[in-house]
Amino acid sequence: MPADQNQPFDLLIIGGGINGAGIARDAAGRGLRVLLVEQEDLAQHTSSASTKLIHGGLRYLEYYEFRLVREALMERERLLAMAPHIIWPLRFVLPHENAVRPAWMVRLGLFLYDHLGGRRRLPGSEGVAFPDGRFGSALRPGIGRGFIYSDCWVEDSRLVVLNAMDAAERGATIRTRTRFLDARRQGALWHATVQDLGSGERQAVTARAIVNAAGPWVGQVLGQGLGIQGEATVRLVKGSHLVVPRLYEGDHAYILQNPDKRIVFAIPYERDFTLIGTTDVAWKQAPGRVAISPEETSYLCDSVNRYFSRQVRPEDAVWSYAGVRPLYDNAAKSDSAVTRDYVLNVDAPAGGAPLLSIYGGKITTYRRLAEHALEKLQPHLGMPATSWTAGAPLPGGDMPDADFDRFLLGLRQRAPFLPEDLARRLARAYGTRTDDLLCGARAMADLGEDFGGGLTRAEVDYLMRREWAVAAEDILWRRSKLGLHVPAGTEERLRDYLAEVEPRRMAAAG
Repeated sequence: MPADQNQPFDLLIIGGGINGAGIARDAAGRGLRVLLVEQEDLAQHTSSASTKLIHGGLRYLEYYEFRLVREALMERERLLAMAPHIIWPLRFVLPHENAVRPAWMVRLGLFLYDHLGGRRRLPGSEGVAFPDGRFGSALRPGIGRGFIYSDCWVEDSRLVVLNAMDAAERGATIRTRTRFLDARRQGALWHATVQDLGSGERQAVTARAIVNAAGPWVGQVLGQGLGIQGEATVRLVKGSHLVVPRLYEGDHAYILQNPDKRIVFAIPYERDFTLIGTTDVAWKQAPGRVAISPEETSYLCDSVNRYFSRQVRPEDAVWSYAGVRPLYDNAAKSDSAVTRDYVLNVDAPAGGAPLLSIYGGKITTYRRLAEHALEKLQPHLGMPATSWTAGAPLPGGDMPDADFDRFLLGLRQRAPFLPEDLARRLARAYGTRTDDLLCGARAMADLGEDFGGGLTRAEVDYLMRREWAVAAEDILWRRSKLGLHVPAGTEERLRDYLAEVEPRRMAAAG
């Protein structure tokens, strides 16, 4: 906590996913005194378990969610400019089978998709005939035509971390491994208790307002932590993904239509793999660590096998992940039809401290959600009403003309000792902050021990110093996906190093 911890925070944010981090960034930039608490690591659950897309949501047009799609498409353009290192364009191939949706419906949907959001940077949609050397060679015989359109890829967990970094650099206090226990209103202030899960120490915190951005735990925080029965309800839906060895050549993705009218993506992943997902399964259990089920695995394999010549078996998977999405329950009949829009519920009795709870949302619209959240809190907190985040690059994204290739070329010239693959990975992960990580190094030896796969001590130290990394899992699976690439023994060596360094780091911080 900062030295003046006895003074009230303006905002106590519960939850270190994309919504909590985005609100912390926006609020800190408006001059508010912000505390964000996250019981585990940043983006440990839902926000790192997405399909890694910044997209408008083509299929949401079927449910007439035009406002949501328009907002998401507009945000797609903004986010691409804000973070060109972790977000980049991706072309999607949609093989067409008339039994699922007629061609006229797909064409109409793509026309709306091209024009609803004021597309500027990305190429528009077009038809394509198969077999086509680039897009159709991986597809099974008999698929004669399809469509191509554009969306964007995002490193989802890094998007969360960069928002938290920017918030901290603007004065916010970000505390991971810190659990919110409870809070009660006393006049115009919330009196809350949080617990450091490392030391077990409990601390009292006061705040003028609370934002409940706890994701799947939003109802638990509301009822058990705050003693408030909310009117809005959350519908938990599990989404799972498979990672398999690369299914096809090329940097394009596929969007596959299933007989049940759901869609599944097949996307190039981490150079050597293909990401397949996602599922929509009602989740009634605790929203902690979840895993893909055998039924979901079979569903995703069947979805791919329906279209690709190369068949996928469950045992081909090299990794899988799953997350629980906290969707706003709009009483839709099926889990896939539940709205991905968000609802912001404000509880603000006369003379009492306000509470804002977040239901639903999608990673693409997190920035607008943060703006809307602060608009709702503005009358209670008296902060500047002017929004600022739309044109402000995220840490590492301040590249001239948002030109990643030019930046990478400059990095290779400044640090010619970096192997080409490592230079690209660092540039993608850290953007213009890569120079901070390198700390003036002139040779690979200057970066310290290589734990495997190009993960050096300099990078680990940077992640601990600047990005709240504490555990090997934080580094290998959220700050990066090096867990897919490093040799046997890397994780153990990394754990040993972290166990050695962390006590010294905590003593220095104290």
